[in-house]
Amino acid sequence: MHDDGTGGPIGHLYVHVPFCPTICPFCSFHVLRRRDDLVAVYLDRLDAELADLARRWPERGALHTVYLGGGTPSQLTDGELERLLGSIRRRFDVTADAEIGIEVHPLDVGPGRPRRWAELGFRRVSVGVQSTQDPVLRTLGRPHDAATALRAVDDVLAAGLPTVNADLIVAVPGQDVAADLDRLAATGVTHLAAYTLTIEDGTPFARRGVAVDEAAEAAALRLAGEVLSARGLHRYEVSNHARPGHECAHNLGYWRGRCWFGVGPSATALLPGPDGSRLLARNPTFDDWVAGAPPDVEGLDPLELARTRLLTGLRLAEGLDEAALWALCPSAAVDPTVVDHFDGLRARIDALCGTGRLWRAGGRLGAHQSELVVLDRLLAALW
Repeated sequence: MHDDGTGGPIGHLYVHVPFCPTICPFCSFHVLRRRDDLVAVYLDRLDAELADLARRWPERGALHTVYLGGGTPSQLTDGELERLLGSIRRRFDVTADAEIGIEVHPLDVGPGRPRRWAELGFRRVSVGVQSTQDPVLRTLGRPHDAATALRAVDDVLAAGLPTVNADLIVAVPGQDVAADLDRLAATGVTHLAAYTLTIEDGTPFARRGVAVDEAAEAAALRLAGEVLSARGLHRYEVSNHARPGHECAHNLGYWRGRCWFGVGPSATALLPGPDGSRLLARNPTFDDWVAGAPPDVEGLDPLELARTRLLTGLRLAEGLDEAALWALCPSAAVDPTVVDHFDGLRARIDALCGTGRLWRAGGRLGAHQSELVVLDRLLAALW
């Protein structure tokens, strides 16, 4: 069943944990080296932010997903993770079957930790493997080797958690993509995310002039679809592959246009605004966040919302609800200029459907599998 809802209570919570053992040269996220004093300050401020959020959203509904991302959430000790989850559960109702997920570093998967994560209520653990080839890991600036990463995956799988994901970076110069895909799929993971290497402005890779070949990127994504589908992991989003029933419910909330809460330094949230509008809230970085500085809030106009729905919805193999997309358009009496823009967008979509780059079926609009691997080009044709 597809859920392209645009209203209702907010059922998703993202928690940004900024601590990392090392700063990878490709990373553009807001991250810090772990120090015990910083963690203590972080947990205090996070508890206060959750309490404030609960006061401001008294009709928030129950949480169906909680996602600890970063950064590296597994840099928190099990006691610190227990305190963090306790802060959430004191302020919010969490459904009994909620998908509570955590991103972990292979070096943090110590003896007994995966079982303890399961006891704390985590149902989804994502291991940042990135590659099963030591030369590629060195290129990526990762502090672990392939054997450690694969052992971490095995240890998490042995704990019996409902869903275990492995993160893989593809299209890295010198990488044997097929070998990485085969080795990780063979572990028995129920979900595999194969992200192409992205060079973000301001990162060490950008300063060094590292570049990713577009043809290699498309080839890697195409290969991922072929190799992983043969292993029973179907592509349900451009970079994400899962066994049936193991798709990431939290990320599906983003891609299907749901609202979510975001807490922690630099976290973003998508919140309901007046008259069906949406507000994008961005928290400040660590020092300002700890000091209580408010988030920057930006209202999304109908065209921005439509663009966001296309950017996220077309990433999914299931596509998006086309009627919900056009429902974002105001009446001509309200804003004739915006209506003209929507008419132009509709014409471009019709043209792409005519050439077979997009499909329409059952009221849904989507990109064919062959277009998912070159989605940026497709989106450029829409805008």
